[in-house]
Amino acid sequence: MKKLLPLAFASLGVAAASGAAAQSKPADPVLPQVTISGGRQDDMVERRNSTAGKQVYGREELDRNGDNNVGDVLKRLPGVTLGGRPGRGGEVRMRGLGSGYTQVLVNGERPPAGFSMESLSPDQVERIEVMRGPVAEHSARAIAGTINIVLRDGYQVRDVQVKASDRLEHGRHSPEVSVTIPGKQGALNYTVSASFNVSRQQDRSQTRNLDTEDNGDLAKEQFLQSESAGTNKGLHLVPRLSYKFENGDTLNFQTILMHQQGRSNATTMLEQTVPLVAAGEPRGPEYNLAQQGSENDVTFLRGFGNWVHRLQGASKLDVKFGFGLGKRDSDSLRYQYNKTGALLDRFTDTDSIRDKSVNTGGKYTSPLGTGHMLAAGWDLEASQRDQLRVSLDKNGKPQFADSGENLAADTRRIALFAQDEWDITPQWSASIGARWEGIRTTSDRSAGSIANTSKVFSPLLHAVWKIPGAEKDQVRASLTRSYKSPTVQDLIAAPAQSRQNSATSPDRTGNPNLKPELATGLDLAYEHYLGRNGIVSISGFVRKIDDLIRRDLELRQTELGLRWVSAPFNVGKARTSGIELEAKFSLAELMDDAPQIDFRSNYSRFWSKVDGIPGPDNRLDQQARQTANLGMDYRLKDIPLTLGASYNWTPLVRTQVSDKQRVETSRKRVLDMYALWRFDSRTQLRLSANNLLADDATGYNLVYANGLASQAASLNPTYTQWSVRLETKF
Repeated sequence: MKKLLPLAFASLGVAAASGAAAQSKPADPVLPQVTISGGRQDDMVERRNSTAGKQVYGREELDRNGDNNVGDVLKRLPGVTLGGRPGRGGEVRMRGLGSGYTQVLVNGERPPAGFSMESLSPDQVERIEVMRGPVAEHSARAIAGTINIVLRDGYQVRDVQVKASDRLEHGRHSPEVSVTIPGKQGALNYTVSASFNVSRQQDRSQTRNLDTEDNGDLAKEQFLQSESAGTNKGLHLVPRLSYKFENGDTLNFQTILMHQQGRSNATTMLEQTVPLVAAGEPRGPEYNLAQQGSENDVTFLRGFGNWVHRLQGASKLDVKFGFGLGKRDSDSLRYQYNKTGALLDRFTDTDSIRDKSVNTGGKYTSPLGTGHMLAAGWDLEASQRDQLRVSLDKNGKPQFADSGENLAADTRRIALFAQDEWDITPQWSASIGARWEGIRTTSDRSAGSIANTSKVFSPLLHAVWKIPGAEKDQVRASLTRSYKSPTVQDLIAAPAQSRQNSATSPDRTGNPNLKPELATGLDLAYEHYLGRNGIVSISGFVRKIDDLIRRDLELRQTELGLRWVSAPFNVGKARTSGIELEAKFSLAELMDDAPQIDFRSNYSRFWSKVDGIPGPDNRLDQQARQTANLGMDYRLKDIPLTLGASYNWTPLVRTQVSDKQRVETSRKRVLDMYALWRFDSRTQLRLSANNLLADDATGYNLVYANGLASQAASLNPTYTQWSVRLETKF
């Protein structure tokens, strides 16, 4: 097999070269024709020509499965996984790393606080760029990598597009309608994308809490059964304007507005079985029945703009500017009852958050010769968060010391970068750059003012070698420095109280003394391109991390008594490495008279180790050991029907979080299928089924401290989602 692969690759390269030679025409020896196109490169061409490793997924990939949100698109991409159970989204992870290791950008900028992939429709996205290593142009807060979501580009849309769909899950309908309207008035081009959706969900969960003393005696056993149901309404508006001046300058401005309203109700039944204490009196549960109603109202507005000014020669100045506004209000009312139905307590929680930010930046590019480009620029950002949290019991008593106090946090960020890209020879290309970034966070609370400052210098080197004699083969290498800064919540978070405080369900708070995690990384990759959109690649990476941030548990004396509290700390060093395989091709491009079948597959294997924590599972933040995706699309020749399926697999993840805590999450298997019927070139109907296997999601949390083993085992059912979507153009 090892001998056949190089022979097959060489044969394919010879065949492709022969075909290209047969179709080419001799160039005019006197006046060679030069074609200038304002369009963007093909996705695979852009990936191949990029010096830094970058995967590009355009409208073809975004439209393939008829996904309802960008998160569903990302879960099928190589090396990308989603935390959480199927159908409920979750944190985006590259190389299995969560908790902020993956940088997510929208139009090259950090999205507003609280932004989630589930709130953005693929209809409003032009392409997704996945970068495995940091580049000087973007922030180096990307230890695992960067995902840049580029919103819909007005130049690419020519027709009015309307899509109407309905999704059915567990007997609950979730309709959605979206429209994209392009236009042009003289030198002004514009596009307006809008969508409205109603999402209805129902969830159930079961949890068993068990505390065991060193002598084997049972200290506590609890069974919780919870059921919740909610409705969320969302409105998204994404207008884009582009104006071209007579001197060739271009002004672009785009906003993304999201408004969501949600209502939910939850019921929890608690049964507790415990032995008698020494005094002979049984210890009862905190409650037997809890009922809670919640409401939330969220609005985000993010503006992106840039002015492109052409200078003498081929030099260019691109000045960026933007702003962000966010408003989040949530209220909940919780009642707790005993076995006889008597009211034990009532909790009222109100949380009001206001975010605002402003940013500017720019990039100057100038050619230094043929195939040689110098770029330099800056980024400035200022953001502010004001938060008011009130938590009262039925007697009006505050549940924590800062209840009702304003929490104000300010963040200032400044960055300078420079980058030199050079096609040294027809075979060698290199990019060398550096980025310096400083972040300062300050806050004021009743407990006093705190401040945290971090400064990081990141040298970056990327290189590509096109193998002589094999025009479709190339090797990539990158040596970079990246980092992960503490979040505002990790630095200055007001205490978040747990209603059932225990070692497996602790209160959470921040730590103002956190330092950023620093990572030195090496990436290597071999790529072989097949046909128009095919590729076979193998890549590997290593990251060495200093000042790793982990949350630790401890018993603290608080205003509510002795309670378990989780807080973040810098715990030491860590190392992670991995191998990623990808194969993507169209069968018709490789074989004569083959059916129109497109194959997509990828597999990743990861290793990690955290120093100072006992093994064997002392891994990084719930990093999976493996993950794989397999997909296929079949376009029938005789009828206008396309069938497709994709399968995502992640095995059980077991992590030794600290010397006293171990966490497990169950394997994840997600099977999605679709059928697409094209009535004509402008109208099509799509039927989809997501999460067909509907595996239960289970979790296990074990904490051993102070002579007590506390265990929490949970089970959460998942559901298949059926959907139908009608798409048309005018």
